[in-house]
Amino acid sequence: MNAKDEILQRVRKALVDVKETDPALDVPVAWRYEQPTAMDDVIGRFVERVEDYKATVVRVGGSEAEIAQAVVDGLTSIEAKDAILPVGLPAAWRSAVEAAGITILSDEPQLTNDQLNAAGAVVTAARVGAAESGTIMLDHADDQGRRALSLVPDAHICVVRTDQVVSDIPEAVGRLQDSVKQQQPITWISGPSATSDIELSRVEGVHGPRTLYVVVAG
Repeated sequence: MNAKDEILQRVRKALVDVKETDPALDVPVAWRYEQPTAMDDVIGRFVERVEDYKATVVRVGGSEAEIAQAVVDGLTSIEAKDAILPVGLPAAWRSAVEAAGITILSDEPQLTNDQLNAAGAVVTAARVGAAESGTIMLDHADDQGRRALSLVPDAHICVVRTDQVVSDIPEAVGRLQDSVKQQQPITWISGPSATSDIELSRVEGVHGPRTLYVVVAG
C-alpha cells in the first residue's frame, strides 16, 4: 500500500460513523457571521487602528461642506497638483477641489496606466470600515471608481462616514453581501501600501498608494 492509499483508508475509517454528508448540517455552529464584536468606542478604535498603519486620519463633521474642505486640506497637505475624482462623488467636493486650484482628472474615458501613475492623488468614498482591524473596504460604486484608481496613484484620500464604520471583519462582511451578490469587486485597504523583505527592510508604494489620508466624517 502506498502513502496515498493509506491516507485515504484512514479517512474512510474516520468517516464510517458519519451519516450526514453535508458538513454544515453534520456539525451545526451557533454563529451568525454578521454579528458585531462588543467594544466601547467603535469610531475611536477605528481611528486608532488606521493610524497604527501610519495613515493620516482627520475627523470632521458630517456636512458636505466640512467633508469637502477636509478633502482639499488632504490634497494640499500632500502637495497634489491634480487629483482623480470618480463621477459619483458629491458636487460640493468637486467644487471645493476646483476652487483650491487643484486640477480634476476624469476617468471617463478611462485614464491610461501612465496617466494613473502620474496623477497626484485619487479621492474616493468608501463602503465600510472595520474598527478592530482598521480596514477600509471599497466596493467600487460610482463614488469610488474602478479598482485601478485606488491602487495605482501614489496617494489616496478616502472619506469614511461614521455610519459606515462597524466593529470587526464579520460585521463588515455582512455589510458587503449586496455588493458581492452584484459581483462587484471588493478592495480591502489596511493602511498605505507597504511590504518588507527577509531583512525586514520596509518598502512603501509597491502594490498600492504610498500615502493614505483618511477623512472620518460624522
